[in-house]
Parts: sequence; C-alpha cells; structure tokens
Amino acid sequence: MPATYEFKAEIKQLLDILVNSLYTEREIFLRELVSNASDALDKLRIETAAHADAASGDEPLEIRIEADKDKKLLTITDNGVGMTEAELVENIGTIAHSGSASFLKALKDAGKAGAEGIIGRFGVGFYSVYMVAGSVRIVTRSHREGSPVVEWVSDGQGAYSIRELAPGDGEAGEGIARGTRIEVSLKADLAEEFTNPETLRRIIRKHSNFVSFPILVAGERANTVPALWREPKFQITKEQYKEFYSFLTYDQDEPLDTLHLSVDAPVQFSSLCFIPQKSRDFLGFDREDWGLDLYVRRVLIQRQNKDLIPQYLMFVRGVVDTEDLPLNISRETLQDNLLIRKINATLTKQILAQLTKMAEDKDKYAGFWREHSRVFKAGYMDFVNREAFAGLLRFNSSASDKADDLVSFEEYIARAKPDQKKIYYAYGPSREALALSPHLEIFRKKGVEVLYLYEPIDEFVMDALQTFKDFALTPAELAKADDLAKLPDVEAAAKDDSAPAPEKDALEALFVRVKAVLGDAVTDVRASARLTGSPCCLVNPDGHTTSSMDKIMRAMNRDTTVPKKILELNPGHELVRNLAELNARDAADPFVEQAARQLYESALLLEGYLSDPHALVGRVQDLLTKSSGWYAKTK
Repeated sequence: MPATYEFKAEIKQLLDILVNSLYTEREIFLRELVSNASDALDKLRIETAAHADAASGDEPLEIRIEADKDKKLLTITDNGVGMTEAELVENIGTIAHSGSASFLKALKDAGKAGAEGIIGRFGVGFYSVYMVAGSVRIVTRSHREGSPVVEWVSDGQGAYSIRELAPGDGEAGEGIARGTRIEVSLKADLAEEFTNPETLRRIIRKHSNFVSFPILVAGERANTVPALWREPKFQITKEQYKEFYSFLTYDQDEPLDTLHLSVDAPVQFSSLCFIPQKSRDFLGFDREDWGLDLYVRRVLIQRQNKDLIPQYLMFVRGVVDTEDLPLNISRETLQDNLLIRKINATLTKQILAQLTKMAEDKDKYAGFWREHSRVFKAGYMDFVNREAFAGLLRFNSSASDKADDLVSFEEYIARAKPDQKKIYYAYGPSREALALSPHLEIFRKKGVEVLYLYEPIDEFVMDALQTFKDFALTPAELAKADDLAKLPDVEAAAKDDSAPAPEKDALEALFVRVKAVLGDAVTDVRASARLTGSPCCLVNPDGHTTSSMDKIMRAMNRDTTVPKKILELNPGHELVRNLAELNARDAADPFVEQAARQLYESALLLEGYLSDPHALVGRVQDLLTKSSGWYAKTK
C-alpha cells in the first residue's frame, strides 16, 4: 500500500503562488524538468568517474521526451542517478519538508521586490509542472545496487503518496534499470499544445538547446547545436564560430570580431561574445534589443540579460554560462546581483581589451567605429574603465586629409608641439563648417592640430574625460591666447599692411560705439587676439562653456533666448580699421551702426543662434546696393 503524506495547510496557497505568480510562461516547466534530468545525468557521470561500478549498463546517457495526445500524457525520462525513497522525499517533497509556512512568511516579509533573496533556499522548481499538470507520477530507481523502484504521485492539491513497486506489480516500473521517469497528466486545455512534438522541440531549442546530453523528442534529437563556449578555443575553427554566431543572431555575415573567454576569478564563468559588422541601432530604434544570453550549466536562464555588460557595449552579442550562480525559483530573476556585477566588470575589461587589440588594425577598427561609435561613445560615464575607453576614442582632425580619417588621442599627442600640454577640439556640423570657424584661425596660424567633433555626444565625452594622460582636453574657442601666443607661427596672418594700423584711442572709441549700438545684446566689446582672417567672433563670457554645449543645455531647458556674449573685433582686419577711422571722423556716422549690427548678427549666424535672418538679409541687400553704386563709378 502506498504511504500518503499530507502537505501542510499552506501548500495549496504556496502552489498557487508558484504556478500563477512567479513564472511568466507556462512552457518554463519543461525547462525545469529537463534541467533536473540533466543534473541527474551529471551526478551519474561524476559517480561513475569516482566509482567505476556506480552505473550499470552501457546505454548512452540521454533524456527522452514522449507525448501521447490521446492520453493527454507527457513523459520525461532520464537514465541518471535515480532516487531512493528517502531521496525522493528530500528532492521532490522539499516544500513539504522545508517548511512552506516559513517560505510564505519569508516571501511576505520580503515583498515582491525582495522575493529573489529568499526563494533560492526552497528547492521548488519541480512544482512549476503544476502550471500544466492535473496530476504527476514519478517512477524512479537509484543507481545504487539493489535499490527498488519507487513511485511518487500527487495532484498538487493537498497530498502526495509514495510506494515501492515490487516486481510483477504491473505498474510500469519494472522497465527502469536506473534513472527517473516523470509522467505528466496534462490539463485538458493544454494537452494539444504540449503533446505536439514541434512545440516540444521549439521549447527545448529555446531553453535547453545547449544541455550537454542528447534530448530526444519523439525519438529525434532536439538539441543539435553544441555549447561552443565550453569547448577549448584551440579546437574551434573560424567556420564553427561563424555558424554559432549565425545561429545566435540570425546574421549571415561573419562577425567583425570574436571573444572567447573562460574565467576562474573573481567569478567562474565561460563566455562567447561577438562584435557584428553592422550596427542594429538604426536611428535609436530597438534600443532595448540588446544584452547577453545567460546560461547556468548550459541551461538558458534569461535572454538578453542587460546586467552582464554596460549599455555602451550593447552592440556585443553572445552568451555567458556559469556553474554556481544562485537563482530564484523560476530561474528568471537572479538571486545575488553581486556575482552578476563581477561578471559585468570582468567582461567589460575583456571586451575593451579586445577592442584595443582590434585597433591595431586601422582599417578594421575604422569599420567598427563607423558602425558602433554612436553607441560606444556613451561609455564616457564608465569611470572605472576611463583610460581604456579614452584610448579607443577616434575623431576627425584638422590634420586629416579627409572627413572620414580617424585620429586617436595618442596620435594627436605624438604630433603635438613641444610646449603644448593641451588637446584642442572644436564642435561643428561638418568639416567644411569648422574650416570657416573664426575660433580656429589662430590654430591654423600656429599649426596646432584641432580634433573635430561632429556629434552632440562628443562634447559630453570631452567634458566627462577632462584629461588624457598629462594633456587637458580644451575647447578651441576657450583656448587662452597666452598659451598659443608663445608658439611660433607657421602661417602668415591675413592682413593688409598697406594701410596703417588704427590708433589705440580710435579702436577704444569704436569698441565703445559698437557696445552702445548693441546695448544689452552683448556683455562687452574688445580686441581679439585669436582672429587672423575674420573681422569678429563671439566669446562666452564665463570662459568655460562652449557655444555648442550652451545650445545643447538651452535646448534641454527649452530656452530659445539668445545668450549674451562678448563680441571680439580683429584690429588687424581692414573692415575694423575702416570702421575705426569712420567713427573717429564722425561719432554719429550711421554706417558704423549699420556695420556693427551686421557684424554681430553675422557672428550669431556662424554660432547658430540667429533665429530670424530677415534684418540681416535686408541689411546685406542695402550694403550691396550702396557698394555696387560706388563700384560702378570706379569702373
């Protein structure tokens, strides 16, 4: 007669939580049962290695899944270690003997957010089967010599029964020489779904594809792709990596690079990661479609786990597999985030090291930068890996021949002037626009290289890094004239030496007149030491915020006002000299006022602040009309 055991009073409530609250997909039950079967086979393999006579028979170790649609029956069989009656009570009846009341109290005290911290102490993954089962029957025989066949039966409602099956009982137990068979009587509304061999194969390929033992569904092996990350690197061919990459990503191109790791400390894990040739980040869409697949002992725990790598490495595709990661009841929420953080830290350093190695091949790295730099630049907040990140940054430069040429900080430093201790950069919409920037004229005159920034995030990168080695990252428009003045000229200033330079008093009078004309639109008008070919430019009065960063911050705050800046005039420019002379002759000359407004609005236009160009256009047309009459008379 079978011995019947009553579950404690709380078991029905507990099973309701397990079935309806902690699992997100019903198909998870099959993953749990397959995982248990795989564990049993692993244990047998270990036992066999330690004791040669531990296993009887020469049959291959495998997991078999059979389905009977008419009987609404699903059967999962393994020929692993099997269980004795005591082990069956311990392993399958865990929730009855671990204290379900304690489990419920701990779950209640922890709350939904903290449940993951206590669930792992209760081995209840098996009970997910009751999401789909009306009743479950387990028939098992331990690998230990002389062990009987034991049966466990329960409908998951309030009790379970255990009995030994004696030879001749006719209870379908005699055929088990060793191992465990789980017979799941499916709920009527789920029988068709979970007795369909194709559905079962799909679930196996999704969750248990890399289990090291064959999983046979209706006699056909379902897990056909090997867990390549578990194999020694020297045994794997380039073609095998490509095949696995295509299986993982559905990308038929070869990966740009491959990183295969086996790490023992500070946490043990294996990983196989790929860098795709093409970016999946199209205009910011699918920004949540990233992360590495997390496995524990070859069993998929979570697809696209976003805690394993930082977001700025979201272009990396691959898998991570660990032996000893604590998991919660559903294997979907990690119990101990400390281990995940350690994996994240190790993986991040390894990926950055791999990119550094890739950067030795300029053409290959240029391909990476072209596709993935927009995402990668977001790593400016990774202060732990600041040096490695900075070393991987690339920019176009005034020293480059083409707009798509790339320069590293290291290359910039190698070309720096002997007394130069700053890396200068400038932001602009294009290389052509930056070539016309008045702020860069002094750099061309001194032959000092300037890095070109084309994307708004570049400013945040520079602002966060501040320095690279002993060089300060400095915006060109905020460069101190004294720092550049001591450098020798390599380019002659563009000025007309035929006309005498204006007197200092005349210049000062012009600055006062221009300031009076522009009023509160500018904070000051002064002579410029940075201009060589342009008549004027605008400079931020605070001395540390660039125009581009100012525009970004104003856009974020929805501030459409025009900032008040310093207007710098170039004393060496013919236009400024002429204005000084005209103003000296007649302090009320209307042309000086007209020219002052035109210079200011032209500077606003170059800086990107001029929202209404109508006055500027009208003024240009008026000046052209007057000048054309003068020009016609001189012909």
